[in-house]
Amino acid sequence: MRPTTDSDLPFMKQALALAKRARGRTSPNPLVGAVVVKNGRVIGQGYHKKAGTPHAEVHALRGAGENAKGATLYVTLEPCNHTGKTPPCTKAILEHGIARVVVGMVDPNPLVAGSGCRFLESQGVEVGGELLAEECRAINRPFIKHINTGMPWVIMKAGCSLDGRIAVADGRCAWITGEESRCEVHRLRDRVDAILVGVDTAINDDPSLTTRLPGRKGHDPLRVVLDSTLRMAPGARMLNQESAAQTWIFCGPRGDMKKRQALEKAGARILEVAEEGGRLQVREILAALGKAGHNSLLVEGGSAVHTSFLKEGLVDQVSLFMAPLFLGNASIPVVGDLAISDVHQGRRFQTSRVRRFGNDVLVEGFFSQ
Repeated sequence: MRPTTDSDLPFMKQALALAKRARGRTSPNPLVGAVVVKNGRVIGQGYHKKAGTPHAEVHALRGAGENAKGATLYVTLEPCNHTGKTPPCTKAILEHGIARVVVGMVDPNPLVAGSGCRFLESQGVEVGGELLAEECRAINRPFIKHINTGMPWVIMKAGCSLDGRIAVADGRCAWITGEESRCEVHRLRDRVDAILVGVDTAINDDPSLTTRLPGRKGHDPLRVVLDSTLRMAPGARMLNQESAAQTWIFCGPRGDMKKRQALEKAGARILEVAEEGGRLQVREILAALGKAGHNSLLVEGGSAVHTSFLKEGLVDQVSLFMAPLFLGNASIPVVGDLAISDVHQGRRFQTSRVRRFGNDVLVEGFFSQ
C-alpha cells in the first residue's frame, strides 16, 4: 500500500464517524464507514448497518453514482474480495471506476487478510493506507477478538461505592449511582450485542435488562442469565415485557426439568453447559455466544459473576461507575476472592478514560490482550 497524506485525514475521520453509527447492530460483522471523494468534495457516503445488508462501500458508491469514476474511496476497513451474504466490494469498486482506495486497516478475517487490497492493486487501482489504523482498530475491538478467538469482547460494568461495594449485605436492590450514570449505562447497553447477569442479580433486582434512551428507541441486547440450578422464576420481568431481544439462561446438568419447561414456556431459551467446582464453565458460555455471532458482551454482575470472569482472565474492558458514598465491609463487594496473595498478582488494567456523571466518576480501561 502507498503512503497517504494529511489531506486524506479529514475524509477518513468522516468515514470513522459514519462507522460508529451502527455500534451494537452489525455483529458478527465489523463496523465500517466509507466516503467517496472527487476534486476534494464528498460525493457519496455510507456505513454498514446490519449483517446481510450492503456493506459501507456499496452505500457510498450508490450515493456517488456515475460521478464515482476517477474518484477516491475512503473506507475504514479493507474491502472484501469474497462472496458471503453479499457480493465482494472489490467488484463494486471496479464497476464504479474508482481510481484510488484509502484503507483504514487491513481486515483480520482470514477470508480477506490483505487479499482485497492486493486484488485492487492488481487491477490498476491505487491503494493507500493504513490511515488512522489505531482508531479504526479501536472501534472494532469486539470484531477483532471474535475473529481471532471465537468469543465476544467482554466489558465488566459495575456501579459501586467508593469502598467498592455494590449492595448492602442482604443484597437488597437500591440505586448506588445517580441518574446521569444510569443514563450512560443505557447508552452502553445500546452499543453491545448481549448483556449478562447472575441469577442472584436476576432474583434480587428483577431487572428488565432493556435499553431505555431519552428521546429515542434503543437497541435491546440479548439477555443472558447464569443460573446453574434454574432458580429464576418464569414471572421474572425480563420474561414478561415487550422486547425484541431474547433471554438465554445457561444452566448446569443439575437443572430441574420441570423448571426448565416452565421457563421455556415463558419464552426463555435454556442452554446447558458443564460445571466445575459447582460453577458454570464461563469459557463454554462465551464460546456459545460467539458461535451465535455475538461480538460483544456487557457483564453487569453481580459479585460472584465478576469474580468468575476475572479469575479466568476473560475480561477485556472495565467500566466502573463510582458513587461518593461508603457502605462498609459487611456489604457486597464488586469482586470477591480472587485467591491473590501478592499485589503483583492483582488484575491490573490500563486506564483509558475518566469521566464525571453528576456526582459519580466513571473509570474505563482495558486489560492487556
